[in-house]
Amino acid sequence: MTKPVVAIVGRPNVGKSTIFNRIVGERISIVEDIPGVTRDRIYSNAEWLTHEFNIIDTGGIEIGDAPFIEQIRQQAEIAIDEADVIIFLVNGREGATAADEEVAKILYRSKKPVVLAVNKVDNPEMRDQIYDFYSLGFGDPHPISGSHGLGLGDLLDEVVRAFPAQQEDEYSEDVIKFSLIGRPNVGKSSLFNALLGEDRVIVSDIEGTTRDAVDSAYSFEGQEYVIIDTAGMRKKGKVYESTEKYSVLRALRAIERSDVVLVVLNGEEGIREQDKRIAGYAHEAGRAVVIVVNKWDAVEKDEKTMKLFEQNIREHFQFLSYAPIVFVSAKTKKRLHTLMPVIDMASENHSLRVQSSILNEVIMDAIAMNPTPTDKGKRLKVFYATQVAVKPPTFVIFVNEPELMHFSYERFLENRIREAFGFEGTPIRIISRHRK
Repeated sequence: MTKPVVAIVGRPNVGKSTIFNRIVGERISIVEDIPGVTRDRIYSNAEWLTHEFNIIDTGGIEIGDAPFIEQIRQQAEIAIDEADVIIFLVNGREGATAADEEVAKILYRSKKPVVLAVNKVDNPEMRDQIYDFYSLGFGDPHPISGSHGLGLGDLLDEVVRAFPAQQEDEYSEDVIKFSLIGRPNVGKSSLFNALLGEDRVIVSDIEGTTRDAVDSAYSFEGQEYVIIDTAGMRKKGKVYESTEKYSVLRALRAIERSDVVLVVLNGEEGIREQDKRIAGYAHEAGRAVVIVVNKWDAVEKDEKTMKLFEQNIREHFQFLSYAPIVFVSAKTKKRLHTLMPVIDMASENHSLRVQSSILNEVIMDAIAMNPTPTDKGKRLKVFYATQVAVKPPTFVIFVNEPELMHFSYERFLENRIREAFGFEGTPIRIISRHRK
């Protein structure tokens, strides 16, 4: 099941980034009292009353000649297109402005559920000021205060009520679902077509020519697959900003529906910062990951080239140390046969369960080799461990004091678990819990 997407939309300087940070619970978005400071959409996961969703912080929408306004407007329109529910944020201290009305016109056209939030209503005496916003035509305004966190619960209750009905996964558990993600022009569509053996997706050298996510059933040596291609196109009638940023949200949708994610790199161009950003979403989502270096046919190489490129990947993608690397050419189909067995392995490890007795033997042997850390004279005691989930494999380690589990020792235990059981291609998660 895919998570609903919520976009916070409004003109500049109404407090979108502050509300975003309140909902997410972390200080992710830059907060500054300058209109237009949030120039790119910021994405994150959030949760309210057991409902998980993705949330987008957009730049403000304003009609005029101010710097970045046109770009911000385009970004917000993209976010509106992708959102299931929109939070329309206005400034309660200024009343409904002409710019708010321009934003409202854009939102009318979206035909998406809109929840109107009036920010900067910091005390009960200011609540009379919200009635001015009924003129925007989105029903009851919800008074909130981003700086004090007031009214956000009622706002999120309304947002959750507007979520679309969740649909169960339409594919059986035996089917391996994998997606191809990466920045524009790394060859995702060419690779998609090469795997299917037919021109199912338009291929072009123009960046961002795939319009929508596409599912294609596929069979290889008796195993059934669904390939989820990701989109990143400038839609007809609109001028989107550089599709590198746009591709992130498309990738998020595909990642959520996948068992295995292929992070596609362009062998000709090498590694870019956007590659790491997009790959990070797959890792954070707990999906199995395979790094695919495409366009390898176009790279001038000798006997050391592949090894040096692999070392470069390991340096840049340290958080994906578990991910296998495959070099292919979608154009010539060379080495393409090496990809499917790696996908199968990553999927199998993503679902792997370990017996508790064997797991605890590995943990105790690891502790004997490297004793647990101490802090202020108190030593971490590990009582036992058990696997509580798959996709990704998740382990709970019961200890005397969870705060004594330093991240470096947790990494040590993870490495020992990987040495014992493999888990190549999948992240694993370790949770320290107090034994009651």
